[in-house]
Amino acid sequence: MAKWRRHGVEFKRQAVERMKGCDNILALARELQVESKLLYRWKNQLEGRPEPRHANLAQNAEQRQESRLKQENQRLKEALGEKSLEVDFFKGALRRIKAGRQNNTVSGAPASTPKSRRGATSGKAN
Repeated sequence: MAKWRRHGVEFKRQAVERMKGCDNILALARELQVESKLLYRWKNQLEGRPEPRHANLAQNAEQRQESRLKQENQRLKEALGEKSLEVDFFKGALRRIKAGRQNNTVSGAPASTPKSRRGATSGKAN
């Protein structure tokens, strides 16, 4: 099994350029000590067609950073929207609970729940 290595963008560009003029991709992959599928992945990335979760190498670093920040911004907006919905839900629930308690505070009104009969004696006092 080959040792995992990180390749720079320039190495990837050169490998893809060599790949374009190469008749035997497997031989090129062996020469570069990479898997042939990696060469195709780099080619797609450099052409602006990256796989999900892979960098678009057709963009420069600034464009990639901007794209990443836009995605993060969108994710944060969605999370904020979800939290706003949760807060609205709990505010409404608290209002209903508070309104229910206010209706039971009238003098002489029965308790909100009846007393339990458990533990009561059978009518005889000791």
